[in-house]
Amino acid sequence: MSVGWLRACALVMLGLFSVSALAKDKTAIVIGGGLSGLTAAYELQNKGWQVTLLEARSSLGGRSGMATSEWIGNDKTQPVLNQYVSTFKLSTTPAPEFVRTPSYLIDGEYFSAADLATKQPATAEALKRFEKTRDDLARSIDDPQNPIASSTLQALDQINVSNWLDKQNLPATARQLINQDIRTHYDEPSRLSMLYYAQQSRVYRGVSDRDLRASRLVGGSPVLAQAFVKQLKTIKTDSPVSAIIQDKDGVTVKVGSVGYQADYVVLAVPLRALNKIQMTPALDAQHLAAIKGTNYGWRDQIMLKFKTPVWETKARMTGEIYSNTGLGMLWIEPALKGGANVVINLSGDNARVMQAFGDKQMADQVLIRLHAFYPQARGSFTGYEIRRYSTDPSTGGAYLAFGPGQISKFWRLWERPIQRVAFAGEHTDTLYPGTLEGALRTGKRAASQVEDLAAGKSFEPAKAATAAAAGAVAAKKGNFFSNLFGGSADEKKPEPVKAPEPAVAPAPTPAPAPAAAPAPVEPPKPAAPVKAEPAKKAPAKAPAKPAAKTETKKAPAKAPVKKAETAKKPAVKPATETVTKAQ
Repeated sequence: MSVGWLRACALVMLGLFSVSALAKDKTAIVIGGGLSGLTAAYELQNKGWQVTLLEARSSLGGRSGMATSEWIGNDKTQPVLNQYVSTFKLSTTPAPEFVRTPSYLIDGEYFSAADLATKQPATAEALKRFEKTRDDLARSIDDPQNPIASSTLQALDQINVSNWLDKQNLPATARQLINQDIRTHYDEPSRLSMLYYAQQSRVYRGVSDRDLRASRLVGGSPVLAQAFVKQLKTIKTDSPVSAIIQDKDGVTVKVGSVGYQADYVVLAVPLRALNKIQMTPALDAQHLAAIKGTNYGWRDQIMLKFKTPVWETKARMTGEIYSNTGLGMLWIEPALKGGANVVINLSGDNARVMQAFGDKQMADQVLIRLHAFYPQARGSFTGYEIRRYSTDPSTGGAYLAFGPGQISKFWRLWERPIQRVAFAGEHTDTLYPGTLEGALRTGKRAASQVEDLAAGKSFEPAKAATAAAAGAVAAKKGNFFSNLFGGSADEKKPEPVKAPEPAVAPAPTPAPAPAAAPAPVEPPKPAAPVKAEPAKKAPAKAPAKPAAKTETKKAPAKAPVKKAETAKKPAVKPATETVTKAQ
């Protein structure tokens, strides 16, 4: 009798313990199924959190491109990427030597770097002089994570890169190639902050091309996205979030009339997409201004398909190839069933102008330009694919590219959580925005911040960056930068007056991140969402250009519970050559 009583007590105690343990389960919602969101969800799940990932589109992978392989850096340049490549045991192959220097298509002729030095020495010399000037500019920034501490803030953040280039007296062809390099990795020079360009040049200063293109990720970044997807337990695609409601007890995330409740949220969507999510409490004026005013680089990607390669063997057409005829940056992708594909990144104002064309007209315009170099192109052409990132309603842009004055207003603004919401995405990284490495880094950082929040750590709210008074004083006295821009010691304005000697095209930044479609993964059923009262209408979709308005409306209160629907099978979308330097 006594043994039975003890067993009964033990079962009761075990039941109470189990209920208590379940009550203490940590829950998180990750909004956004790009690589930053996938990383955050993976890291939190590995630390024992119950995670639900919500993706607005029917596929995962984010702003991904068409390339089926990707050049990646080594541990020195892309440590987080290499960590996951190793963790998931993904295949890589060493990079051949010829991909480690850029080449050029100029006025109907292909040039390797060596060809340019012998056949167009004036252009090659101008590129070298420009690189020297750019390197001097980068060297002056002590800490790339804190360019605002530099005495150059007022001078550099108010200047656009095009105005600075105008002072360099570059030959026409060299200027065209430099413009193309800058717009490919960032945005049109006239839309780009000089301070941002200097800061990014500082990040990659002294980095060897061998480090940036050390190996090729077989299958491209989609295989990495697929590896994350296979690990995650709860994924819901076709789930655009309309509202996030925070209170002292947790967070409610609304998808239509359904609400999901959790302790914390990771918001891993581009700023333009964030503009369409109603937040309660509302974001402050500085965050709202950043959503509306932060510049995004413009990029469209086109793949032209050919039955057979139409370029001469010497034109390896792999690595990065720059053209002075509006082709953008391009490289060759072997076709899966023979032949070869040319992937072309149209960027900056070249891409903006082509928005007036339909897809077929855009492909024709690019084919006409390629045909000028390789007359066999039309006869071998079989088709095309196009991705227009900057007009994609779910992203509203390709990647971060600070415009003049924006670093002094918004620098590191999205690094800090706001109450129970942490932010991730390439635009929240200080060192590698617009890259695969940057996206992965921010996913890890956001997961760590959620852990810290759960442990009771508080994060100070972001403060508006202000131009350092020391910068103005130093500019008045005359220093490296006043000399670089030719300003006199008595000038009040730091605007460049006298051009320095031009100096090689900016040190190549890491190659964008491609991606291909992995097999769908059947996720388990998500934790039961709670039915919310009908959400108020979300703000209108953000326009393609950086001028989206953000509304914030009062969100409804918590809602009763509704049975969860089974998550649809997510498919990983080819993950892009992620723009700028490497992602």
